[in-house]
Amino acid sequence: MRTGLLAKKLGMTRLFRADGTHVPVTVLHIDNLQVVAQRTEERDGYTAVQLGWGRAKVKNVTKPNKGHFARAKVEPKKKLAEFRVAADAVLEPGAVLTAAHFVVGQRVDVTATSKGKGFAGAMKRWNFSGLEASHGVSISHRSHGSTGNRQDPGRTFKNKKMAGHLGQERVTTLNLVVAAVDAEKGLLMVRGAVPGASGEFVRVRDAVKRARPAEAPYPAATAA
Repeated sequence: MRTGLLAKKLGMTRLFRADGTHVPVTVLHIDNLQVVAQRTEERDGYTAVQLGWGRAKVKNVTKPNKGHFARAKVEPKKKLAEFRVAADAVLEPGAVLTAAHFVVGQRVDVTATSKGKGFAGAMKRWNFSGLEASHGVSISHRSHGSTGNRQDPGRTFKNKKMAGHLGQERVTTLNLVVAAVDAEKGLLMVRGAVPGASGEFVRVRDAVKRARPAEAPYPAATAA
């Protein structure tokens, strides 16, 4: 198992094929992505690498984090994230990862925080069909119906699907296809939509339900 990448979602666009058809893609930006720290089984109880994205203003970095970045000999980062890796896929601090880490046609899993949509009704939140739009149903067409019974059990069961807060939660979309890679510009284009708003940070990893392509670099694609 190798590390994933930390990227920023720029938005959506489309790519044109040779036959004139187009493919909707989400553009992800990898900017100065470096290994900041290692996690080892002996010291931490698990094996992982910590990656840092972009550049942060020194005045905005806390004193403990300044020391953390200084130990790794990297400039302050705007965003940090950890990825579990195999023992033979641990990278040295300071290594720079590129978008060439993934190859065109590869399946990836993308994780991010979904858009917050506030308080939503049961139909929007849980995809309920609602009540019938016929005689006998009055001003309750979009209600969620019964929440329980009377004497038995005499209460509403825990985790009952009802109206409430929608979105703003960690979501992983599986098996998205890498449509294009531009390592020079640090762009990774994934077919279809990914969770989160534009400007949100996302985590991209090898698909857990598909085999990694043989041409994908192991343990990682690093800048020369």
